[in-house]
Amino acid sequence: MAEPAAAPAGIDPRSGFFAATRTFHSVRSASAGALPPEALPVTAAAYAFSLLASPLPDRPALVDASTGIAVSYPSFLAAVRSLAGGLWSSLGLRPGDVALVVAPSRLDVPVLHFALMSIGAVVSPANPASTPEEYAHQVALSRPVVAFAAPEVAAKLPAHVRSVVLGSDAYERLVSAGAGSAPPPMAVKQSDTAAVLYSSGTTGRVKAVAITHRNLIALMCTHSENRKRAAAEATEAGEEPPPPAVTLLPLPLFHVFGFMMVLRSVSMGDTTVLMERFDFGAVLRAIERYRVTLLPAAPPVLVAMIKSEEARRHDLSSLLVIAVGGAPLGREVAERFAAIFPSVQIVQGYGLTESSGAVAGTVRPEESMKYGSAGKLGSHLQAKVVDPATGEALGPGQRGELWIRGPLVMKGYVGDYKATAETVDSDGWLKTGDLCYFNEDGFLYIVDRLKELIKYKGYQVPPAELEHILTSHPGIADAAVIGYPDEDAGQVPMAFIVRQPGLNLTGQQVIDYVAKHVAPYKKVRRVAFVAAIPKSPAGKILRRELVQQAMSMGASKL
Repeated sequence: MAEPAAAPAGIDPRSGFFAATRTFHSVRSASAGALPPEALPVTAAAYAFSLLASPLPDRPALVDASTGIAVSYPSFLAAVRSLAGGLWSSLGLRPGDVALVVAPSRLDVPVLHFALMSIGAVVSPANPASTPEEYAHQVALSRPVVAFAAPEVAAKLPAHVRSVVLGSDAYERLVSAGAGSAPPPMAVKQSDTAAVLYSSGTTGRVKAVAITHRNLIALMCTHSENRKRAAAEATEAGEEPPPPAVTLLPLPLFHVFGFMMVLRSVSMGDTTVLMERFDFGAVLRAIERYRVTLLPAAPPVLVAMIKSEEARRHDLSSLLVIAVGGAPLGREVAERFAAIFPSVQIVQGYGLTESSGAVAGTVRPEESMKYGSAGKLGSHLQAKVVDPATGEALGPGQRGELWIRGPLVMKGYVGDYKATAETVDSDGWLKTGDLCYFNEDGFLYIVDRLKELIKYKGYQVPPAELEHILTSHPGIADAAVIGYPDEDAGQVPMAFIVRQPGLNLTGQQVIDYVAKHVAPYKKVRRVAFVAAIPKSPAGKILRRELVQQAMSMGASKL
């Protein structure tokens, strides 16, 4: 798939909008020659290592949050090369072979990911909490030749897939076998698949997304450019450049957000602190213990930090940045967080599995003050805002579906040509399914998923807008909104509420609170109280489960 040509003259320097083609272009300056030529054979792993300083950074590459065990950069690179040799010589893996990886976020998982990519094999990380039926579906899609699994997961995998248990004698033999036998030089194309990631499945059955080495290289380039730009601006202002980041990663490595954050961290010589699973108290303790400076998180984590007394009892003074993704962040939540934690910069971003991660984000502190925005379009990218009804490309300030084009767009859905053709058109435009708009300054605002908009008497009601209002209530710990079928209105907004402990909030109080903040057609008209909101590992609300729950509850119980 060809990448878009260089930006033409006549682009609005503020918004990036080019009226002649009704297309938005990135207003971020891309360093000349930052992306290597497409024809150059190079893997994402090799490219990441090429960005590291020489001599190698003297800080840890990886740290296990629970044990404190650290892996230095020299040890990490040596482990990757040794394992790559064993995968090639003993296991017989070759470029294009798919390897399923099913394990929590442990120290050996990034080593395995980089080793696989370095020999041109395809990494396919999956959720260790999946069921045997879900693994069977994923295996049918990606057709792995081998599966690497944590001991507690191996029995759930299909019997016909050759499995290697992580930490077993067989796995350790692979590591030792490659110690003195490096794989031969090979020409892996940037257009070859580097990873197969499984989309979250929040609006349909899970699909296998093919991400190329070029996709990953472009992502690393973007982060590298941002780091260099920030350093240059600091120097120009007579300030110290930003220090290397210590990133706490409570996100799973099988999700695009976690997968890409490790790639980013390694390529920039930063430190990643891995957590096997998200636990709010453990996150606070890890920030304090490891002097964490960067925390990638979904919006509910900010809400929890705002409302938690426990957060006040920990020394979080090292924390400089929270990188928010996974769902839109409401202005009210951002402002309340900034008031309580004024020294923490909120970096907002937007991306999806099909775009290899973030395609927009805030970079400078002044950009981060644009609360509610997902930031500006990343370098090397173009966007369109398309009217879903007419197909017309719209300008700044107008709402429509976001389309993206550039080197981050996926290769396609593995084994599903029809879904690929429906999602990426012949000109390379990825249809995101998200309702959005760009303002006059080129900031992107995500309104909601098009498929999740509630249709009330012909009006469109974004659930995310109501959720932001609900979570601003001091008596509400968490909330989600769905469209509930209604004979007269088509759908009505229904709120699922998690009360703050010890508070006896009523459904009418919830309805009245929202009504004070919205137009009449957006009012919440049904309320259910629940113990927890079902979410994906990345923090996305699983609305299908709530719809099923609402149907099973019946109107009399609401």
